[in-house]
Amino acid sequence: MKIVIEFYRTRNADDAHAIVGRETKEAVNVDDAIEVARQLSQTLDMPQRPDAMTITDGNGATLYSGVIDAEAAHEERLQP
Repeated sequence: MKIVIEFYRTRNADDAHAIVGRETKEAVNVDDAIEVARQLSQTLDMPQRPDAMTITDGNGATLYSGVIDAEAAHEERLQP
């Protein structure tokens, strides 16, 4: 399925969101889409490191929205 991933930073004071990256990719299912997004959050050249993301399908329906756990994603890649 076609997915669109938006990476953003949030401001704690007022919960404002600033998009720092957007990618369109293919994924098998929602779990695969989340994994693709977590990997991209570490490898894309973005003006700032994102702290959250939203994944939508090709029709714009939200599949996932949440905080990026960068340390967990990094640890998953290091494990054999």
